[in-house]
Amino acid sequence: MLENCRNARERWGGVSELIDRWLKERQELLVCYCDLSAETEFTRTDALTAKFVRLCEVLVDYVSAGHFEIYEQLIQEAREFNDGGLELATRLYPRIQQTTEVALDFNDRLDGRSLSETEVRALFEELSRLGEALESRFEMEDLLIEHLHNAHAGKVASA
Repeated sequence: MLENCRNARERWGGVSELIDRWLKERQELLVCYCDLSAETEFTRTDALTAKFVRLCEVLVDYVSAGHFEIYEQLIQEAREFNDGGLELATRLYPRIQQTTEVALDFNDRLDGRSLSETEVRALFEELSRLGEALESRFEMEDLLIEHLHNAHAGKVASA
């Protein structure tokens, strides 16, 4: 996943400051996720709780930026150019929304409190599901960026 994030930044970095910032947030999210998923000692509940809190902060920021900034910009470009991109967005958006629900459900499980060892173990079981949802989400987002923004980047720049 981390390598795919780097590839996305190389392909689309510099196209838009908004997308650049968002892809940087994606990378930060992946670093937090990988750092947490590498943990094997579940008795360090305070340290793990702090890592889960940080992951959830970055996760919610990333998901929010996608829904309230990035997708809006991409949909607007699709409407302006009317070249089939809106249909792609309409097809992918419900699937992206499903990954948003997984992310928000994960965040809600933390609920801003200290966790017991049992709760930490339960969150680690959910961490894998979150990772799968994020991987799927990143693929769909990359497809949207490629088809809705990059296809119009030259036209937008010259307009």
